[in-house]
Amino acid sequence: MTHYKPSSKLSKQQVDWNDPHLQSLLQKTEHWRLDNRGAFSAQEVRIFVGLGDEAGQSAFLVWEGEQVVVLETLFSIRKGEHVRLDRLTPGVSRTAWGVVVDGREGSREEDRLHGVHVHWLHMC
Repeated sequence: MTHYKPSSKLSKQQVDWNDPHLQSLLQKTEHWRLDNRGAFSAQEVRIFVGLGDEAGQSAFLVWEGEQVVVLETLFSIRKGEHVRLDRLTPGVSRTAWGVVVDGREGSREEDRLHGVHVHWLHMC
């Protein structure tokens, strides 16, 4: 049986961040945005922002990882805000809590057209 063990050479290599070739590559990619939406079937959810939100608002769960979810909303949510997320599936209701770790206005053309905001939540 073989077990993977990282090479000590690779883990100790130094990167010359001033190398002109590396600088050129970094400059070409500095405005890239990673957007994984579309690789996950969006699910309509109800979110409750903060502890006093009793009515909740509609949102879409557009990506889900182990302890992270990405939501699309038509409004902004501040970083650090606690959010309750209710998933309504036929016959079953699931509730989870998370904290907004990042958010921004959507960068896609359809996002700007509809006023979409994208939020990353760390799930508790």
